[in-house]
Amino acid sequence: MQTNNSTAASRRDFLGKIAAGAAALGTVSLAPFTAQAFPESADHEYIGAEEWFNKIKGKHRIVFDATQPHDLMPFAWPKVFLLTNAATGTPEKDCSAVVVLRHEAVGYALQNEMWEKYKLGELMKANDPLTKAPATRNPFWKPKEGDFKVPGIGNVAIGINELQDSGVMFCACEMAITVYSAVAADMMKMDAAAVKKEWLGAVLPNIQVVPSGVWALGRAQEHGCSYCFAG
Repeated sequence: MQTNNSTAASRRDFLGKIAAGAAALGTVSLAPFTAQAFPESADHEYIGAEEWFNKIKGKHRIVFDATQPHDLMPFAWPKVFLLTNAATGTPEKDCSAVVVLRHEAVGYALQNEMWEKYKLGELMKANDPLTKAPATRNPFWKPKEGDFKVPGIGNVAIGINELQDSGVMFCACEMAITVYSAVAADMMKMDAAAVKKEWLGAVLPNIQVVPSGVWALGRAQEHGCSYCFAG
């Protein structure tokens, strides 16, 4: 178990990297955000997060670590996991797949309006698979039939809503939401707390907000999931 000092050091390192990235984007300062973003104890904010992992069940269990957009991989791999397990004798209902949306992939947990308003495609380096330009919508939320095709396979249903219908569980890292909403707020000269509140209110249906993505990865593995990097 890490000590409080090592936890604080990890936070400083994480924020330092984000601040460097923000500087590259032309933002000015994260000082107001870094001063109060991560209280030492915030368990009361995550009621239900621990229990959410009790939904993991079945013979085969896996957690996908989505740290960046990585084209369509955070959504294609869960589908492949379910399809190939079905082909080898284990139906969807006997499998559990968890996708942890964290770091630059956390935008996929948000409604289309946030993508347009805050230019999340540019901020998180996420291109729209159809236009190949920075996305101004969440391309994996309720996509149209035929939006995603895989050579040799054809159309694949890899929208978040479609995967949820197949039992795939999605969670979103609140630490990443805190950081990137602060970056977006600074770029747009808005109040960081207000922007974070707006983003949290725009989390897609049935996506669980968790304290951090790394916390969620640990919990999923404690519940029997194998780890797979979603890239």
